[in-house]
Amino acid sequence: MSDKLNKNILATITYYDGLNFPLTAFEVWKYLIRSDYYTLNKDEKITIAQVVQHLHDKNIIKFIDHLNGFYFLVGRKELVTRRIGNAKLSAEKIRKLHFVAKVLRFVPFVRMIGITGALAMKNARMESDWDLLIVTKYKKIWTCRTLVTVVLHLLGKRRHGKHVANRVCLNFFVTDQSMEIITKDLFSANEYMFLFPLYGQEMYTKFQIKNRWIKNMKPSYALSDIEPLGTVADSFWARLFRDIGENILLWDWIEHWLKKIESKRISLNPKTHQEGSLIYADDDALIFLPTPHGPKIFEKFKEKIEQLKG
Repeated sequence: MSDKLNKNILATITYYDGLNFPLTAFEVWKYLIRSDYYTLNKDEKITIAQVVQHLHDKNIIKFIDHLNGFYFLVGRKELVTRRIGNAKLSAEKIRKLHFVAKVLRFVPFVRMIGITGALAMKNARMESDWDLLIVTKYKKIWTCRTLVTVVLHLLGKRRHGKHVANRVCLNFFVTDQSMEIITKDLFSANEYMFLFPLYGQEMYTKFQIKNRWIKNMKPSYALSDIEPLGTVADSFWARLFRDIGENILLWDWIEHWLKKIESKRISLNPKTHQEGSLIYADDDALIFLPTPHGPKIFEKFKEKIEQLKG
């Protein structure tokens, strides 16, 4: 059997162990990590059958175990029960988010709403918030962010202060002309491969095309052929309301004024300048990650790989 595929399978299960997320055989194939993704070499096409076969190879089974169709590192079988429980919680959270998406589709300049983070993986906990990525019309990102923030606040669904659980975390906005994610690392590849479109299927397809770099790290990455179940459709009234609002807010001075106000506010926020934060605020993207999870998860991943080698 291929030692390279064994290595990739083990790397995949180890990485998702850091996210407390056991995988089915199909998911091991779908989210397979190229352990040498930093090189220019590309993996040959891997089939599900090959993955299933390798999951029971003698060189792998000493590191992994399985229960109820899920694969995980030896000694981590409690993750199976946790994942099943989190999946039920996540389904309820996504159901509630549908109402939010139905409202936000009326907001001028909104082009796509996508769920990211643990909720997109259906691995959210009771106290989890709702991470959303929102695609806006080009040159209207500041106006759109302000409108979305106001609407969510009026709905009582904006995360702020100690109000976290079942609140929307508005930490990522991009425009329809700048959908390629700037942080091209393993964490981002996972984050945006799992992205679930709540609204804006056509824009979601464009988002996938713009982020084909993910395939360098995850060889099974492919465009979605069918619209995911649960996507909120557009409507005549939503389009009409957006068109009216966009005509009213068409003036460039509104965008420039809001940018000036919000840029100053972001600059004065202590979280913007804390060590390790990822804060990016410009006309192409608004990213607010004061404590990004990516570096911590990658360090944990490297530590576990070294332990397995030992």
